[in-house]
Amino acid sequence: MLTTLAIRNIVLIEALDLAFARGLGVLTGETGAGKSILLDALGLVLGNRADSGLVRGEDKASVTATFEFEPLPPALADALDDAGVEMEPGEPLILRRQLKADGGSKAFVNGQPVGVAALRALAPSLVELHGQHDDRGLVNARGHRALLTRYADADEGAVAAAWRDWRRAEDALSAAREQADNAAAEQDLILAHLEELNALAPVEGEEEELALARADMQKGERLSGDLEELRHLWAGSDSALAQLRSAARRLDRIAPEHELLASALGALDRCIVEGTEAEEQIARAAEALSHDPERLDATEKRLFDLRAAARKQDCTVDELPAKMTELRDRLDAIEGGEARIRQLSETAAATGAAYRAAAERLSACRIEAAQRLDAAVAAELAPLKLDAAKFRTGITRLEEERWGPHGMDAVEFLIATNPGAPFAPLAKIASGGELSRFILALKVALAEQGGAAVIIFDEIDRGVGGAVASAIGDRLARLASGGQLLAVTHSPQVAARGNTHYMIAKSSEGTVTRTSVVSLSDAERQEEIARMLSGAEVTPEARAQAERLLEDS
Repeated sequence: MLTTLAIRNIVLIEALDLAFARGLGVLTGETGAGKSILLDALGLVLGNRADSGLVRGEDKASVTATFEFEPLPPALADALDDAGVEMEPGEPLILRRQLKADGGSKAFVNGQPVGVAALRALAPSLVELHGQHDDRGLVNARGHRALLTRYADADEGAVAAAWRDWRRAEDALSAAREQADNAAAEQDLILAHLEELNALAPVEGEEEELALARADMQKGERLSGDLEELRHLWAGSDSALAQLRSAARRLDRIAPEHELLASALGALDRCIVEGTEAEEQIARAAEALSHDPERLDATEKRLFDLRAAARKQDCTVDELPAKMTELRDRLDAIEGGEARIRQLSETAAATGAAYRAAAERLSACRIEAAQRLDAAVAAELAPLKLDAAKFRTGITRLEEERWGPHGMDAVEFLIATNPGAPFAPLAKIASGGELSRFILALKVALAEQGGAAVIIFDEIDRGVGGAVASAIGDRLARLASGGQLLAVTHSPQVAARGNTHYMIAKSSEGTVTRTSVVSLSDAERQEEIARMLSGAEVTPEARAQAERLLEDS
């Protein structure tokens, strides 16, 4: 509920601090006293456009509104979370708006600077205003479906869950179909790539082995002359090693004759062993570095083919075997795609049927509730001098592409103000006074607070009096029970039903004009209602009638 409103330097209001209570609060005063200034100030702190004309001759103005909740409504908690504002349980919500004479403004929530958009996001949970030219609240058809659903005591949760399941299934099916279409278009290319790679039969690590073999063969080609000369030096009967072996045999025969000969034979044997090892190493090197032009060409061609295939597949040569596996998997996916699509189609059909069933149940619940609501509103129209009018809750089936988590219905409240006239939206055919009374009738029939902390009716009783005004006051009081409702009124019958009464007055001192608002005592309240009954001069009869009105309330 709205607990306090502090206004500084707004038009005719120099400084004003108001405290509000639960129940029905009425605001009265002579025409032009400044009731609209209060509403403008409240609108400013709720995020309305900053108009520098509101500043009262000072460099800046401000409005502060305090709200208290127990507990915090979920919609308001979400809006605060989006604004980055944290609230402790039981903590009041304080909105403040500062306005400069040049039109600049600042906004704060619980002392924390926020954008004006944050105030506008909070506003629907805080204040619901119905006035002569209101185009929000119950007039806005966008909220009618939710109101009817709450009136029906229906739970949209099952429909929303079924909708999400259906959407996920349809999205998965669309993705699978798109993937299958793309894969089918690539199938011939995949087959061609696989055929090439299968023929190539790449092996991981093969590139390094081929590169090393090619390098050895290229070295052999370069060293072939030297190796051939070495072969001649070591091979044949006249080679150095053959001569060493011949010398060793001859020395072996005479070595026993002297110890130095035996020693020389040992040294010569070691030379022959080392020479033989060198001969074998040279032979093996010549074999490893053998230059075979055909083998070199084949090795280079294999390397070229492998590297060309890697470039074509945008991978390394060692990754070609894995690429073959990937291509086979893609081919398998294409071949198995139809089965997967059939499975996803069955899932989409099942979830779609579940959504339709849940949405149909919700729609039937709304239709039944609409009949009850139409009857309830009809019962409220005659006492509000709207007996010639008719009310109807219009429910239409949306086209499938417009179905959603709220079901498959469009809901709009319609009225016909005269017998035989067609039904049309509230705002299009009702005058200002009629519109406010229609909204009051609908609010009473719905018996809900519209999700806002406080409801404000601005001159709902304009142009009516007597029994109609009494009926309006009675319904405002019923609507305010258990909540908070403020009514700006010129009707003594409405004013008499208030739990608290505020009088708005304008005074002048020289060239300075000010607007003030005071909370009236019981005696002051009786005098104000008497003024509303009699006009400028309050008569004893008016005071007596005011007393009766207060007693009857």
